[in-house]
Amino acid sequence: MAKRNIVLTENLRELGLLIFMVVIAVAIQLRNPAFLRLSNLNSLLTNTAILGILAVGMMLVLVTRGIDLSIGSTIAFSGMVTALTVAGNPGLPPIAAIALGTLVGMAVGMVIGVLVARFDVLPIIATLGMMNVVRGLTYVVSGGRWVSSYQMSNSFKGIATGRTLGINNLIVIAIAVYLVAAWFINHTRTGRQIYAVGSNPEAAGISGIPRRRLIFLVYSIMGGLAGLAGVLWVAKFASAQGDTAVAYELQVIAACILGGVSITGGVGRLTGLLLGTIMFGILANALPLINVSPFWQMAIQGVVVLAAVLTNVMVRRNSERNALRRRAI
Repeated sequence: MAKRNIVLTENLRELGLLIFMVVIAVAIQLRNPAFLRLSNLNSLLTNTAILGILAVGMMLVLVTRGIDLSIGSTIAFSGMVTALTVAGNPGLPPIAAIALGTLVGMAVGMVIGVLVARFDVLPIIATLGMMNVVRGLTYVVSGGRWVSSYQMSNSFKGIATGRTLGINNLIVIAIAVYLVAAWFINHTRTGRQIYAVGSNPEAAGISGIPRRRLIFLVYSIMGGLAGLAGVLWVAKFASAQGDTAVAYELQVIAACILGGVSITGGVGRLTGLLLGTIMFGILANALPLINVSPFWQMAIQGVVVLAAVLTNVMVRRNSERNALRRRAI
């Protein structure tokens, strides 16, 4: 019964977010008819793809009652290592570049996983420390220099600019990540156990669920996805810099919260996450189209996230209240 109430609550919240998105889209279309043009929608999805990929990993971390503040630095580090490798080896196949960046990011995630799972370091402390360590390593390996477009092969840049079946590769990769995540969460024992760890860590430990191993796993996944995002970022912008993706983790966390992922753990669905990510993308894409000042854009995004949090709290409280009434009856 409790599980049914949670599902109903999530369905209602996601339906509300979908309706809000439609209203926003219609309002923006009335202000600027270019918004719903196919070219702009393609641009919106392409620009949101990297955010969506990272949101999947962050959702898994948040579900276990954790957080990762290091992903911006991991993006920069993995992107820089990959860009330097590509610059030194122009014939490197794109798939090898993707694998390299993903492995670099996963290595960072594994270090964080050990700190949190093995040594019980608070996630916010572990990831804050690694954020600075990895950002520093980015400047060390690059010597403070940039890797520019002319140093990258066309095949590498094609990772982000190329198309598969007429769809931009970034969108294709994001779809693939979501499909794998959906299978992992819904059809594997490990995926279900991750939610159990976040819902009730004590009960999960008593029932024999390997809590530490699962926490290590989610940070490794987050790191791997951040590494993948680093490669895509560098290929997209054809530039690798030491200050790439500074504070980008805050946008990822905001997209997760907007999508209904609870920072207290145990709650989060891919459908809501997808809606939240697209909503964030709509705001980033549409506000410049209607000539909103860059200063106000950040404020509006913050207001929308706060409104989403308040809505989630009110919906859950109402659901809990109704459940208590049914029990009393």
